[in-house]
Amino acid sequence: MSVIRWGKQLGKQRFKCGNCGILFTRNDPGQRLENRFIWFKKWILERQTFKTLSRDSGLSIDTLQHAFYTFLKQSPTVKILKRSNVHLRVDATYFKQLCMLCYQDHNDGYTQLIRFTDGEHFEEIKEDLDNLIKLGVQIESITTDGHKSILKAIKKSLPHAVVQRCLVHIQRMCLLWLTRFPKHYSGVELRQLVLLILKIKTENDRLQWSKELEQWHERHKDYLQQKTIDEQTGRYWYTHKLLRRSYFTIKRALPNMFHYLKTPLIPHTTNGIEGFFSHLKNHLDLHRGLTLEHRIDFVKWYVYLSNDK
Repeated sequence: MSVIRWGKQLGKQRFKCGNCGILFTRNDPGQRLENRFIWFKKWILERQTFKTLSRDSGLSIDTLQHAFYTFLKQSPTVKILKRSNVHLRVDATYFKQLCMLCYQDHNDGYTQLIRFTDGEHFEEIKEDLDNLIKLGVQIESITTDGHKSILKAIKKSLPHAVVQRCLVHIQRMCLLWLTRFPKHYSGVELRQLVLLILKIKTENDRLQWSKELEQWHERHKDYLQQKTIDEQTGRYWYTHKLLRRSYFTIKRALPNMFHYLKTPLIPHTTNGIEGFFSHLKNHLDLHRGLTLEHRIDFVKWYVYLSNDK
């Protein structure tokens, strides 16, 4: 029997029998499922709405919703790839009802592991790092925003790994505490030093900047120590607490701020993973009607398909 293509109807390929002239549409459930999965990938990765996809595919919105929710329930598990010399980025992002921890390879942005939880907890992060190690991920360094639970977990699971503090996070928090227009010249000077953090590109830059920070502290250490005393209770607090907080945030992070100068493969910020979070949330916000369960499944598919690109 000879069969030829005979146009399309409702987005489906029509065929014509060369012998009898009958027109028909091939009914292949497997092919139909595969075709609808193509539209599902666009829904996940390309910020397409049901209305737009219905127009482009020729399928009704109800048909697409039924197919997509079926796919969501079959959400895959992110595959951990065995790799050596991995420079990991670790960060968390918060949605309205949950927190997602993410472990991402800086080299190509591959997400090795995600965890849905209610916060950044030491026990869970340690378990994740231990699982990555057991499955063959050889971690050389971890770049993090400095959350205490993450640092503690790294110290327990990977005592010999290099810990790089995210410079953008340090700079952002210090600028927030110092404000845009500090009232005292000590704050003005420290703010200028904070603004230079991301411009440190060489070892000489680091030495010069560290020296200036030390000199700043020598000039203003008495001012940092000033206290305000409650005469009734005798309790006291540091008068310039936000200035102190900015300085000691840098001081505590200083040993782990500039590893990237010796090993350029180490990321000095978590910008890559934060950009990933931003795109994910933009996609998810387009589908606000999803239940919590469907939102989690959506994120799993997004991570899985992003890794597969």
